[in-house]
Amino acid sequence: MKFSGIQKTSLIDFPDRIATVLFTPGCNLRCPFCHNWRIILDPKPPFLNEETVIQILEERKKYVDAVVITGGEPTLHRELSMFLKKLKERGFAVKLDTNGFFPKVLEECLPYVDYIALDAKTSLKKYRRLGAKDTTDFLHTVEVLKKGKVECEFRTTVVPGFVDEEDVPKIGEIVKGGKRFAFQQFIPGDTLDKTFNNVKPYAAEVIAHFADVMKEYVDQVILRV
Repeated sequence: MKFSGIQKTSLIDFPDRIATVLFTPGCNLRCPFCHNWRIILDPKPPFLNEETVIQILEERKKYVDAVVITGGEPTLHRELSMFLKKLKERGFAVKLDTNGFFPKVLEECLPYVDYIALDAKTSLKKYRRLGAKDTTDFLHTVEVLKKGKVECEFRTTVVPGFVDEEDVPKIGEIVKGGKRFAFQQFIPGDTLDKTFNNVKPYAAEVIAHFADVMKEYVDQVILRV
């Protein structure tokens, strides 16, 4: 595998753990509010190869024993499961961030993952605005995670215009029966579509209201605002 970047220490990306974050290049979606658009539209070298990444991780193991794989979209890469297997063999806890559109690759990864965060970006009809013509694979992934044994969360970044009040129950129906759901604040600035640089985020009380609605669908709702 190759990686577009590394964040050696993160206190927020893996619940209850200090982690190193690895960023994979490329994505099948084109979310206009994306902040990692540079590694999606035109990933450019220098890339980190997995041998270099593993060396860095091993050297820092006494400080960090968890790894988050994010992107871009990690499950675009067919070799992902083999890389995760190497991490588990070396004793690392592994979290995977995914948009859920490649369920076959994700299922190959499940034996080597401790935590999964699946983005439920908006209601199904609005996914076309993100570049997704069909959400069948995404919905399959949702069901796999609901029924699976790997600890997971469904999460939504509350972007005005993509996640409005009428969208929240529609997202709730998608994840209904899930154990954990997180609402994340949208932070404007340096987005793929520059018009989102100046979009005003929702006030905390609005997101709290969204959370009250979502509690009808899942066991636990987390706010990251």
